[in-house]
Amino acid sequence: MRDPDTRNEFILADLIEIRAEQMPERDVLTFEHLSLDGGATPDEVRTYRQLDTHANRLAAHLMQLGLKKGERFVIMLKNHPEFVEAMIAASICGAVFVPVDPRARADKLAFMVRDSGSRGIICADYCLAEVSAARRQLPDVDWVLALASGEPGVPALGDYPEVAALAPILATPVPRVEPVAVTLDDPIQIIYTSGTTGNPKGIVGKNRRFGGTGLMGSLFGYGEDERPYTGLSLTHNNAQATALCPALFGGYRAVISRRFSKSKLWDICRHYGCTSFSLLGGMATAIYSEPPRPDDADNPVRLVISGGMPAGIWAAFERRFGVDIFEIYGASDGGGMAFRRPGDGPIGSFGKPMPGFVMKILDDQGNECAPGVVGEICCCAEEGGPLSVEVDYHGNPEASRQKLRDGWNRSGDMGHADADGWLYFDYRKGGGIRHNGDFINPGFVEKVIAEDPQVDDVFVFGVPAASGAPGESDVVAAIVPVDRASFDPAAVFRTCRAGLEPNFVPSFLLPVDEIPKTASEKPLERELVERYSRDRAAFIGE
Repeated sequence: MRDPDTRNEFILADLIEIRAEQMPERDVLTFEHLSLDGGATPDEVRTYRQLDTHANRLAAHLMQLGLKKGERFVIMLKNHPEFVEAMIAASICGAVFVPVDPRARADKLAFMVRDSGSRGIICADYCLAEVSAARRQLPDVDWVLALASGEPGVPALGDYPEVAALAPILATPVPRVEPVAVTLDDPIQIIYTSGTTGNPKGIVGKNRRFGGTGLMGSLFGYGEDERPYTGLSLTHNNAQATALCPALFGGYRAVISRRFSKSKLWDICRHYGCTSFSLLGGMATAIYSEPPRPDDADNPVRLVISGGMPAGIWAAFERRFGVDIFEIYGASDGGGMAFRRPGDGPIGSFGKPMPGFVMKILDDQGNECAPGVVGEICCCAEEGGPLSVEVDYHGNPEASRQKLRDGWNRSGDMGHADADGWLYFDYRKGGGIRHNGDFINPGFVEKVIAEDPQVDDVFVFGVPAASGAPGESDVVAAIVPVDRASFDPAAVFRTCRAGLEPNFVPSFLLPVDEIPKTASEKPLERELVERYSRDRAAFIGE
């Protein structure tokens, strides 16, 4: 065992090793199965000792495969315990993990693997068809390790002989692996943007930032008996920041679902005694729209950490469920964070910047906007303070440079401030579409729809979300059919479900004779949005 004085709790491998010595049997993570099969299958619980042991075995195998310090590999899993063990294994190897949404299609996966230079992929059986299709474009991928998920209707691992099973690796004892020496400024993960204005960009996360996320429990006021819950994907910064990392750092007994279920949320919280959970975008409206129950407020939850709570239901949500809303705003690329503690400021505001940062609303020339005037939400570090605002897009120094202008991180989000300095989010700059917390790249949607033989032309845009969530949009595909008389909207929706991730599937189709365009052939989105406000009957929902 290494000298404890050389270890740093901001390094994930060190943190788990230290906690495995301090509290080896602490059941720090529970991956619940109540929402999957009503509890017929035992939950998957991980103690610090188990996390440490399994990660060590996986790290030893990855090193045997030749993985070296600084090299990358993809984790493409739903919320399984093996996701976390792979993260820790990456830290032991001094490597960098690249979390990818397990719903990603082959082309998008191939882009992220190629762009990150990933050596291998750790995935689940339900991803194998897309992984196999992506590998045809990826001659440099050396290995694929796959988890048998137990989910119905998925391929058998034996159908893919080029894939190695993950379970035997985690079950086979190996000698203790000496973690590769890293610094706080070395990278540990690359999270890709949604790519609303082009190809996704890989945000490099360093050990310093990832480790510091473990301290978020203090910001949220987590107590010793806190039991945070999340059903958001661990590929998303929110799940890492509100549940996983604070739990690993502080010993909070987090509960994690494989996927989010609005109908089972409160049952899960009651069953496991969860005291807090997080929401994004339109999730709050979806939960609130569930039929009221007399026991809605009879739950152990005290705090809901929200990113985009609609002002129209904010107070009613708190009353109905007996909770407090802690609103947050943050940029994945390192642009700082703002928050509004319960009761501290006006409803609808995402708060004020956390200590050490300055956040202002600036116009295109860099001037601060007057209260109530919409501009871009920008952040910088306090002058002379210990913090910094850095942007590091993997392999893209020009994009990194452009993101920072005169020391300000230009978020791309439009918002305003009130006379007292409280900040509000209004919409994504440039007409970007944010749907259920994801920024949608219209190009991905248009490509799939354009390949439908009954479609002659297509343009994808957003309209204000029916949920009322601030900054959220419903996705609309304006389609010029080859033949209006025989056009089958249901077939287009089926094409979208087969070829797109769920959040990318349009909420509405709009058949049109032609898509209005400028002289330079740029679609006139404004005209289509205005049509939505005056002629909603023309918009066809699934």
